[in-house]
Amino acid sequence: MVQAFKYALDPNATQEAALRSHCGASRAAYNWAIGWVTASWWQRKAEASYGIPEGELTPWRPWSLPALRKEFNQAKKTNHFADWWEENSKEAYNTGLANAAAAFDNYAKSKNGRRKGARMGMPRFKSKHKARLACRFTTGTIRVDVDGRHVTLPRLGTIRTHESTTKLQRRVAGGTARILSATVRHERGRWFVSFQVETRREITRVARPGVAVGVDLGVKVLAVMADSAGEIRYAPNPKHYETALKTLKRLSRRVSRRQGPAVHDPITGKTTRREPSNRWRKANEQRNRIHHRTANLRADALHKLTASIRDEYGTVVVEDLNVAGMLKNRRLARKIADAGFGEIRRQLTYKGQRNACRTVVASRWYPSSKTCSSCKTAKAKLPLHVRVFSCDNCGLVMDRDENAARNLADLASAGMTGTGVAGDRGTQVTKPRGADHKTRATRSSRKAGTGRAGGAIPQQRTETRDRQQDTEALTLW
Repeated sequence: MVQAFKYALDPNATQEAALRSHCGASRAAYNWAIGWVTASWWQRKAEASYGIPEGELTPWRPWSLPALRKEFNQAKKTNHFADWWEENSKEAYNTGLANAAAAFDNYAKSKNGRRKGARMGMPRFKSKHKARLACRFTTGTIRVDVDGRHVTLPRLGTIRTHESTTKLQRRVAGGTARILSATVRHERGRWFVSFQVETRREITRVARPGVAVGVDLGVKVLAVMADSAGEIRYAPNPKHYETALKTLKRLSRRVSRRQGPAVHDPITGKTTRREPSNRWRKANEQRNRIHHRTANLRADALHKLTASIRDEYGTVVVEDLNVAGMLKNRRLARKIADAGFGEIRRQLTYKGQRNACRTVVASRWYPSSKTCSSCKTAKAKLPLHVRVFSCDNCGLVMDRDENAARNLADLASAGMTGTGVAGDRGTQVTKPRGADHKTRATRSSRKAGTGRAGGAIPQQRTETRDRQQDTEALTLW
């Protein structure tokens, strides 16, 4: 498997200058590629406005990595690269060209509808003051030294690490790991190196491989876990950002009262850059230190939570939450971002692959909170402020999150991922006014006597299946 090993670096002044030079070279190569490709786009647009026929327009310039690399090798000796391009490794420029090629590919796929997510705009130039400092090395001398406290990178030489690299060094020396690439990045106020390593990892047997657990995420309680054995566990929300918010407000006021790197004119709307004062730098460093500590505490807590779940259960059921949509709620966005819902699902997925365990993702439209975990009767509506679930059919009264976790655990035993209609196992049913993703009230399948919740008729299911086939045909067309 491919695994990352990340270490903090302690470079001296000369090495830090070389690191910044390499990252700047990567940004310069990226901007050159963006300008070279888009120049033909604007030229064609100008020629078309003059009435030039399509066949006589300037040809499109390719943006594949081999094409960009070939053209860059010709241009680096004639333009502004000529004075300093030899000071950095070729891998620095290749990093920028590869990022530009990927940006154009993502833009083209998004425009053609072949890429999921929000629509991507045309690639833009990276600012010298805002771009993240990063550079990737794939060839050359990439080594973890024997002493366990140094790493060697192309053109940068040997750099001391802040922490021990003995774990990776022993695996490489023993032949159970092979370094594929190394990426240096400046984040959270210091430099890091991340090794992409192909390693052999033994599958670890979990404590209870035959038990499934449903994980319901929330803000008040970070995770409620209900397993198929009937046990309930609550993971409290540490709320790291809420704890540090008072200190961050005080430090942010201190930063705003000092001379920063930019001045915004409210009349003209322009922003003028200036040299920040030393007092501003010191105050900003103090504020960033709190931000970095909060992020580290959150990452540590999430790793411990997901590791404990994956080390115990053989099957984990999670919800397909629309986190991006949830963050648009201005009242809950800060707390949802502090909880890290998306990161929890990501870690549960890849840690399950390490243990060869199953991960079941419930449908985004499966009403786990609205469905009774005892009789599978669903409510049409259940407001968010109602924290106790009360079943009108069987009289069950239970905590809302615990009820949802039990329903998620039942999905693993039933071998399904949720259809959006509680109690309707494995099939979708038509709903009034074509609202296929809205929850309707259903009855228990035990009382309906039809084997289907709510007594859905087969004709409706046939019509739904035909409508889905027609939609798929239009999509392919």
